[in-house]
Amino acid sequence: MSVHSLLIINPLLRSRSSCRLLSQVRHLATPSGSTPKSNSSFRETLVSGPSLDDFISGEPIEHVVLGNTKGPRLPNFLKTKIPSGASFNKIKKDLRGLGLHTVCEEARCPNIGDCWGGKEGATAEEGKRAATATIMLMGDTCTRGCRFCSVKTSRAPPPLDPHEPENTAEAISRWGLGYIVLTSVDRDDLIDGGAHHFAETIMKIKQKAPQILVEALTGDFAGNLENVSLVAKSGLDVYAHNIETVEELTPFVRDRRATFRQSLKVLEHAKKEGVRITKTSIMLGVGETEEQVMDALRELRKINVDVVTFGQYMRPTKRHMKVDRYVEPFEFDRWKQIADDMGFSYVASGPLVRSSYKAGEYFIENMLKGKATENKVKNLVTQEASISHTQAT
Repeated sequence: MSVHSLLIINPLLRSRSSCRLLSQVRHLATPSGSTPKSNSSFRETLVSGPSLDDFISGEPIEHVVLGNTKGPRLPNFLKTKIPSGASFNKIKKDLRGLGLHTVCEEARCPNIGDCWGGKEGATAEEGKRAATATIMLMGDTCTRGCRFCSVKTSRAPPPLDPHEPENTAEAISRWGLGYIVLTSVDRDDLIDGGAHHFAETIMKIKQKAPQILVEALTGDFAGNLENVSLVAKSGLDVYAHNIETVEELTPFVRDRRATFRQSLKVLEHAKKEGVRITKTSIMLGVGETEEQVMDALRELRKINVDVVTFGQYMRPTKRHMKVDRYVEPFEFDRWKQIADDMGFSYVASGPLVRSSYKAGEYFIENMLKGKATENKVKNLVTQEASISHTQAT
């Protein structure tokens, strides 16, 4: 056979092989006559669903439902404005420059604009004095995992910043605020729970700006009362520690290392160490009953807690515990009246009230009211003395 014949036969052989392969491929492929079940159901869904004309017409489509229809809807009285203002922007800028953290940001507080912006309708200087910022010491990572809190958690957070007390004191003295709240993440990884770090920060603030009122919102220091004493004797004006909820719900709301009775011991010991004002906060809307709240208030009065605040629990993310119900404003007014009647020196109660919500404004106004009452009593005593003296003569 000649070379020319081979060249002619080879293409024929190649084409026959190709035909065999193509026939095999066709045999393996899905027959054109059959339609997959999934494609059929998808087409049916498209046909039965809204068309382009439905969207263009602007008429509502009844069978389209958006959002979570199972949980309670957020009431209008819990919706807040976007934060802004000169005082707000200055505080935020200074925080970024000094690398400081605030619980206002980390815990996604809805009142950040109100607290950082100061008193509405006041002058710039008055607003600055009334503004309240809550600095979170010892980093932004907590060793505990409470079911209501959005702060990051870890068993081994980064080490403490030794320059933080100085930086914090410098920032606060620069702002010229009238009232500052210092809080912290729980640091169970430290021997003293961070008590020395906390106390050092307070002392430096008082050295740089003695006119500023300082509130320390501390953890329970794992029940170590020596650490409570260290902070209580650092020169602060208000010692705060939150019980957060009623005793019965504490195991389900807070980290298991925190207990209701342990929190009461912290507040009681702070008062024994000579702290002028002790303060705590209760969240409502987590499933508590009225009698349980009453029991908690009675326990707080037994240890002479001066200030109590009530606020609505708001779920920070879907990973946290659900809201049981949204408490109506009139119920908060009722709890304020009850707590006032029980003898608390000051009560702040409302859906958006938090432990340190406008703390400076409330504290200063309360002090002014206290002074006014004191002056009134002095005047009455003076008048009675004058009358007695006149009658005697």
